Formats: sequence, C-alpha cells, structure tokens
Amino acid sequence: MSDLFSPHEPPGMENRRPLADRLRPQNLAEVTGQGHLTGEDGVLTRMIASGTLGSMIFWGPPGTGKTTVARLLSGQAGLAFEQISAIFSGVADLKKVFESARARRMSGRQTLLFVDEIHRFNRAQQDSFLPVMEDGTVILVGATTENPSFELNAALLSRARVLTFKPHDEASLGELLGRAEEIEARPLPLDEDARASLIRMADGDGRAVLTLAEEVWRAARKEEIFDAAALQEIVQRRAPVYDKGQDGHYNLISALHKCVRGSDPDAALYYLCRMFDAGEDPLYLGRRLVRMAVEDIGLADPQALVICNAAKDAYDYLGSPEGELALAQACVYLATAPKSNAVYTAYKSAMRAAKENGSLLPPKHILNAPTKLMKGEGYGDGYRYDHDEPDAFSGQDYFPEKMGRKTFYDPPERGFERELRKRLEWWAKLRRERNG
Repeated sequence: MSDLFSPHEPPGMENRRPLADRLRPQNLAEVTGQGHLTGEDGVLTRMIASGTLGSMIFWGPPGTGKTTVARLLSGQAGLAFEQISAIFSGVADLKKVFESARARRMSGRQTLLFVDEIHRFNRAQQDSFLPVMEDGTVILVGATTENPSFELNAALLSRARVLTFKPHDEASLGELLGRAEEIEARPLPLDEDARASLIRMADGDGRAVLTLAEEVWRAARKEEIFDAAALQEIVQRRAPVYDKGQDGHYNLISALHKCVRGSDPDAALYYLCRMFDAGEDPLYLGRRLVRMAVEDIGLADPQALVICNAAKDAYDYLGSPEGELALAQACVYLATAPKSNAVYTAYKSAMRAAKENGSLLPPKHILNAPTKLMKGEGYGDGYRYDHDEPDAFSGQDYFPEKMGRKTFYDPPERGFERELRKRLEWWAKLRRERNG
C-alpha cells in the first residue's frame, strides 16, 4: 500500500493524512462494498470497458465511495475532472465550470463534472445542467444522499442513469479494517466483541469505520486491549441516528407501518423505539399510529382509533419520556388487532365513483321540498321514513338513478366487521324482498 503515499511529501507526513485518505482506492477494482457497480461484472466496469460514459446520479448514504468512484471513472476514461459542491456553489460558479468545460471540449477533451449534494440545487439550478449534458459539454455525475425521485427534476433524471450505492455490510467494513491494519502495520487493540461493536458503530459508513479505528489507535496504551464497554467509553459514540429529513426517516416509518399491518408487535415496538431513540417527534409518531388505525384496522376493531387518539392525547399531557409508553401501548394494540382495509378500499372506490358521476343528482324521493315549486317537481315524493318501516328498514335505493346501485364496502369475516357483514347481508335480503 506504500504507493498510496505521495513521493513529494516530507518524511512522516504520510502518517498525518487521515487513514481514509491513505486507503483511497487507486482503481475501480479496489473499491470495497460496491461489487454490483465496480466488480468484474459491475455496471461501471462494463461502461469503462465499452469506452463510453453517460451522465449518472450516484445515490447512497455517506461513506460509500461516491466521490472516490467519480474520480476513478474520470481517470480511467481519460476525462478531465471537475468537482463542485451544491452547498458552496451558485449560478456564477456553474457558469465558470461550464465555460471551462466548453473550452476544454474545443481542444478535444471532455469533462466529467462531479456535483456533490446535487439535491441541494434548486429546480432552476438543476435545469441549467440540461443544455451542457445534451450537447456533450460535460458528463454529469451527481451525488446525493436523498431519494432522487423526490429531490431532482424529472428532466434531469430523464437524462441521467441513477446508480445506487449500498451501505457497507459487516464484511466490507471488516475488509476495510483489515486494510487499515495492513497499512498501519499493527492490529487494532480490540477484542472480538469490541471489533464487532466498532463495525456496528460505523453504521455502513466506510469513512466512519476508519475514523473510529484511528481514534482507537490514538487512545490505546502499549499492550492495551479494549473490550466493548471500554471502546464505548473511548470513542463516546454509538451508531449514528438518521436525519429526519432524509430517507432513514421514511424507511423506519415504513418499516413500523408494515410491522403493524403484519401483526408483529415485537418488530413494531423495535422500530418505534428506533425512532424514539433517533429523536423523532413523538407527536408525528402519534399521527402515524392514528393513520394505521384507520387504514389497516378500520372497523375490524373500532376501538383502535379511539385508543390511538387517547395515546396521542396522553403523550401531549405527560410529555417525554413518560408519554412515549402510551404510544408504545397503542402500537402494540394496533399490531395485535384484527386487520381490515375494507373501509380504506371502499373510500377509494367511492371517491372514484364520485369523480366519475359528480354531476348526477340524488334521486328526488330523498330530497327535501322546502318550497311549493320543489314539491310540485316531485321532490320528496315516495320517501319512506325508515323508523316507521318494519325492522326500521325501508330498502329504498339512494343512488342517483342513472348510476344504479353500487357496492363499495365489503367487510371481511374478521373482528367486529364479521358482525357488520351479518347486518349488511340481512339488509340486502330485506331489500330484495321489499323491492321484488
């Protein structure tokens, strides 16, 4: 690994460079953890072999090699490399980069423009890339930690291929640590459990695992070996929590919702606690639990909505952390309740019908006739007051005449909706009998 050091650096200076920088790959084959992109049959490997590169968006969490891979691509494809960050750049900076790229192209060399945090550019700034992408002035490689579908213009996405960078798994993080030990010519002073704990702390971030390793080496005395508890004390760090504005937030709430829907209270509690621990707003979680009650439980257990609203109010009253227990109770109740999306499905079907038949008037017999004119037009004629009918049921048709009778709500044979189904079947039988 000595070829990673610059021959122009003064003696000893190489050890002052961060470990992550000293371990930076020199070609695509050395990139760790992204075999689907940089391996022998990886997408980017095939692109390089074909001799052509197109514009791309690199989407993935921090520390997965997006910047490094962009540099390697430009080098292996013989392209000029320009890098800007959307955090520190504006329209004037973009114009300068585009002008340089045009001049370079005139001399026969194309530019790979790497834009870090590209999602931070506004829509107009993102649109400014389109002309230089289309005429070949630049090959754009944008890097983002955010979901491109939500953060990037459709026009930009239509001209660039989205490639997903995966978080490092335990094996690839372990490989990075092994390479670090090789370059340092000394093992990490950690026992087996502590080593596994350090890998978990990195949370899939290659840069983080190397930074943590450096902290351990700095802290260790001669012959000292840290266990997991000592490691925690030394680095004062646990696994990073998600940014509530990024994908981690949506991934965990999605996982929580699916665990509730899948009737797994243990997994649901785990994800709920993950979000509490990450600093999520408990009232946001309360609102999501209410949503789950109406979408996935519905009338299979009408108490679900009542309990979720009560839990939300209890948190509002008690605050944190005591109120979190009320939300946990609601979460377990939802996960263990009978499930039904019958009302949810019925609502969507009824909404479609309302949009398609929104101009149809209700039948005249169920309309009031407050004036003589309206009475003369037949408003209210033939209406039968259900409370005066046998079984308090008239069996009249209430849909617009041109629409005909429709069925939207189809309760399953589960929970309280089993009882509702019996009622609906009984009324359907009476309706047939009374309307011939």
